[in-house]
Amino acid sequence: MGLEGKRIGFGVTGSHCTYDQIFPQLENLMKAGAEVVPVISYTVQNTDSKFGYAADHVARIESITGKRAIRTIPEAEPLGPDFPLDCMVIAPLTGNSMSKLANALTDTPVLMAAKATIRNQKPVVLGIATNDALGMNGVNLMRLMASKYYYFIPYGQDNPNKKPNSLVSDMSQLSATIESALQHEQIQPVIIPH
Repeated sequence: MGLEGKRIGFGVTGSHCTYDQIFPQLENLMKAGAEVVPVISYTVQNTDSKFGYAADHVARIESITGKRAIRTIPEAEPLGPDFPLDCMVIAPLTGNSMSKLANALTDTPVLMAAKATIRNQKPVVLGIATNDALGMNGVNLMRLMASKYYYFIPYGQDNPNKKPNSLVSDMSQLSATIESALQHEQIQPVIIPH
């Protein structure tokens, strides 16, 4: 099928340690000829960490995509009625954002972009990165897995001995997951050794 000409929203939330896995995937989407619309959470915009400065992360996302990132809920809302996407990606998807998404909370630009995409009955691809997916957040993960229009980048335990509740998606499978989601199919297997 390919991704050339597809309009893909790319939402980034605050799993700072995962950003180095995301940047190459953004580059791959651009090389495939997709139009990538970046959407960033408030955490991405404002939080400096040991993994780098917020301004640098935002600048890199915008440099790769050639577009100014959507930064507010009002900027994200028109992705539903006026400027629809073929697919919305959220990667990394933190446990915090996952719990909000599963419970219909829309308090960040990324979550609004997902809601706008679902409104149009288009796929939302999720790349989870959370330390509590097999803990309290497990119910939210399963709720999303059982919901229409949500598709998952295959995921597994990244460090079962030190972080037994943690799950992280294999971000290298992002493009393949999008291609399957555009056909309304979940790429398999979805649960993998990490």
